[in-house]
Amino acid sequence: MTRRLLEIASNSVASALAAQAGGADRIELFDNLAEGGTTPSHGSIALARERLRIPLFVLIRPRPGDFHYGALEVDIMLRDVAQCRALGCDGVVIGALDADGGIDIAVCHELVQAAGPMQVTFHRAFDAARDLRSALEQVIALGCQRVLSSGGQASAEAGADRLASLVAQATGRVRVMAGAGLNADNIATVAARSGCQELHASAKAVQRSAMRHQNPALIGLSADWTATDTANVAALRAALDT
Repeated sequence: MTRRLLEIASNSVASALAAQAGGADRIELFDNLAEGGTTPSHGSIALARERLRIPLFVLIRPRPGDFHYGALEVDIMLRDVAQCRALGCDGVVIGALDADGGIDIAVCHELVQAAGPMQVTFHRAFDAARDLRSALEQVIALGCQRVLSSGGQASAEAGADRLASLVAQATGRVRVMAGAGLNADNIATVAARSGCQELHASAKAVQRSAMRHQNPALIGLSADWTATDTANVAALRAALDT
């Protein structure tokens, strides 16, 4: 059996390096994990490219919320894609929908063209589309190399059967990558049920602050944060390989 590819969603350069150390095959770099991810800073992208030995893909998303973008946001995304290309990234992760839940062909075509030689993943805007079968054909026509999906469900485990249907529909024209809610306990099962050869997970864990002083007046402002954990990545890799 072909070795399954493990992509780790990393919300910082430190997370990306932890993922690499744990056995990840590829990084998706982004910011603002709690809001579903947005485009990371220039400094984060540049440093990640310098330090990583594995492929680096960057999320292109100008804000949280829906995936229906105005002209100003499209211009931002095009500039971010150009930045990734100039920095030598291996790929970008894009997606846009029209107001009726279809793939926004015009916007996505611009983004794919701007990517040039970089690979393009269509992100989970796909799962928010009105009709996944039609959306998959549109993603293929755009020339994307892969689509990240949970089968339209809250988790890839819940959507595993739908993912299998999408894999069958794709017939090798695009790679369907399973993602959302994957961990060491379910990733192998989801891979087997869905037939996906690429799996996407965050492998995150809470990082405790080393601050000895914290202002008690700042109620609700936690000093802790969430980041990729090397041991969690290694557990995912072992589960897939076993």
